[in-house]
Amino acid sequence: MKRYINAATIYAVLAMICGIFYREFTKWMNFSGSTQLSVLHTHYFILGMTFFLLILLLEKSFLFTDKNTKKILILYHIGLNITTISFLIRGILEVMGREISAALNASISGIAGIGHLLLGVSIVLILMQLRKKC
Repeated sequence: MKRYINAATIYAVLAMICGIFYREFTKWMNFSGSTQLSVLHTHYFILGMTFFLLILLLEKSFLFTDKNTKKILILYHIGLNITTISFLIRGILEVMGREISAALNASISGIAGIGHLLLGVSIVLILMQLRKKC
């Protein structure tokens, strides 16, 4: 369970760093429009910190983890970080006003999609584990 609180803490710190980066980078670049950087903060708070706090509470209540849980959560970490890194890349390009090719645009979207897919699969697997214990 210490692993879960450590993960929640790390994601809370990352969320705060992303929030500061979003505000300061857009201010420094004199950018006032909409950008993907604005979703980094909330993704790390909700899908990072809150998710692992909920997992901690569920583990305390139901003792649902087994030998597969570690693999599923590694998949979750990978998916969350792929998603947020793709948002970071796209957001930086948006703020800097860089025109990107259709191929690069599709690549970034595809990578973000893979991250979301990994997140979705891992959430379903965790819910299936929890369902077995309830």
